[in-house]
Formats: sequence, C-alpha cells, structure tokens
Amino acid sequence: MNTWPAPAKINLFLHVVGRRADGYHLLQTAFQFLDYGDELRFLVTKNGRVIRTQALADVRDEADLTLCAARLLKATTGCTKGVEIALTKRLPTGGGLGGGSSDAATTLLALNALWELGLSAAELATLGLKLGADVPVFIHGHAAWAEGLGEVLTPVEPPELWYVVIAPPVHVSTDDVFADFARERGLTPYTPPRTIRDLREGRGRNDLEPLVRRRFPEVEQAFQWLAAYGQPRMTGSGGCVFLDVADVERGMQLLSLLQNLPKGFTGFVARGMNRHTLAKGRDTRYEARE
Repeated sequence: MNTWPAPAKINLFLHVVGRRADGYHLLQTAFQFLDYGDELRFLVTKNGRVIRTQALADVRDEADLTLCAARLLKATTGCTKGVEIALTKRLPTGGGLGGGSSDAATTLLALNALWELGLSAAELATLGLKLGADVPVFIHGHAAWAEGLGEVLTPVEPPELWYVVIAPPVHVSTDDVFADFARERGLTPYTPPRTIRDLREGRGRNDLEPLVRRRFPEVEQAFQWLAAYGQPRMTGSGGCVFLDVADVERGMQLLSLLQNLPKGFTGFVARGMNRHTLAKGRDTRYEARE
C-alpha cells in the first residue's frame, strides 16, 4: 500500500464577520499546517469498489470523508478502478484540527495520482469544497488567509513556530457551535473585516472561543492550564487549544506536565508548516512526539 500524510491545521485566528441569507456564517481566518497528523494507505483494485480496511470508532461509512472523497472523485471522473483505504487516525475528531478535511484532501490528491486521472489542483479543490469548507486549503497546500466560508484563499507566510497542542476529552460539533453562536449573538455586531496586515501584526482572536469555553469545561481547563505558560488559543470551532513555544524542547517539557490535568487529556508537539507535506515533496513519515 502507498502511504500518504494528512497533516493537521490550526487557525491562527478566526473572525465571524457576517452571515449569509442561507444561514452560513462568513469568516476571516488564517490556516497553517502542522508537521503532525493522520496517515492514509491506498491499495488500488480493479473491482471498482471503494472500501476502508478497518472500522473507525463512532464514524459510519456514509460519514467517513475519505470514502466520500473517493466516491465523489470516482463518480465525477467515471473511473472504473477501486481502492482499499486504511487510515491511521492520530487527530481527534471534533478538535478543530481539520482531521476529516485533511483526510478527504489527501484522498483526492492520492487517488488523482494513483488512478491516473490528471485533474488539476483547482479541479480537486472544487470537488473538495463539496465535502467541507476546509478541504480546499489542504488541496492547494499553502498556508492561507481565508475568507467567505473559509474557501476564498490567499497564500500567506506566517512564522513557522513550534506549538504544544492540548486535546481535551470532548467532541465539539462545528454545526452546533455556529448554531449556538447565532442564537447568542443577538444584536451584537459581527467582527469588522480585517486585512492581511492585521494578521502580520498579530491582531486577531477566535470569536468562537468564549462560547466553547463556557459550554465545555474541559476546554476551559486546557486554557487555564496552558495560560500559566503563555497565551493559549483555540483552533477552529474547538476544542483543541494550542500555545506557541520557543522550541521543541520547551514543548516537550510542557507536554511532560500533562499528567497534572485530569485523565483523558492528550497532546502533542508540532511545528507550523506553510507548505503541506505533499506539496513540499519531503519525507512523509511523521516523527512521533506524543
């Protein structure tokens, strides 16, 4: 089987700047990849079937974005080949690290090559958008300033810092968080649109963070614990919390103290990447730092 990486992403900030008539919220955010994530293995077959080789806890076949991506690509192109997909899952679901979107993007990229389909990155990104707003950034493979639903992308080059990432033992539903945000917002104005210069100058926050911290005590615990060492931030709609650190040694030092949190909290140390691992053409093996 061929092995392909599906790296995590973090949102360096996330502003909710408005809402469309169909109810979807308009965002401004900045995506950066991490040198840590899931791995997928693909075995091309001639029988036309798209299957996964093992079950995923709490993920039904019809909700598995790797299967959805493969079937969408197959249906769009008329490809008669099949594939068996094995997923090594490291990223928590409902953590705001983009695991499902990254898995879907890697599936599209891998099968486009393995099935010899010849689609461009733009064509794959258009397909990926049908699976989730975060999928295109993984397809294009560059850290990005994102607007709209998160799919209008402008490449950026934020510092590639080291981060310690804490995953509370909760699953945070993006749909539920945005629904709660809409109910709670009332007449409060949305965050005024910003510019890329604001990102460069560090002016940004996660507008969803206060709500998630109130609704999920475990996320609040992660914040309180990391706040002793710096200024933690939440990625996406939660619930993972991250803190930039001076180097990998400092990150590992903090991670060793994770035992001070209640049972169920996990974490890892990773470096920010402005290029997706596949786009960089580098070794696809991950260094374990759990």
